Amino acid sequence: MLSRTYFVAAVVAVMLATTPVVAHHSFSAEFDITKTIKLSGKVSSVRWSNPHAWIYIDVTGTDGKVVNWAFEMNAANSLYRRGWRREDVPAGLEVTIEGWLARNGTPTANTNTIILPDGRRLFAGSGPGEGAAPR
Repeated sequence: MLSRTYFVAAVVAVMLATTPVVAHHSFSAEFDITKTIKLSGKVSSVRWSNPHAWIYIDVTGTDGKVVNWAFEMNAANSLYRRGWRREDVPAGLEVTIEGWLARNGTPTANTNTIILPDGRRLFAGSGPGEGAAPR
């Protein structure tokens, strides 16, 4: 009987350890829906990852200073299901990104849409209302 108890306890422990984490940060806790942003710059890198992919662009200000902006996107697997591929936004590509500013004042934002040089729009995030349509 004791070995059966250990077996059940081990099975429960494994199940709990492999349960996916469902907690997630709130959009409004990190980003301000009232502060939209639209920036153009060259892609410096893309981090194709989960739970969020990130795209980084170098934006040159009116003073000539270059600031590297970080834009949070949906998860890589979500982008892939929408038809995205890693090759769609290579380093050096000039893009325009629309989104919402971070509340903490850093050069960080949540992405809604990435506009490619040929005019194509890649929907990259869902923003304030999960599944929100692109602007």
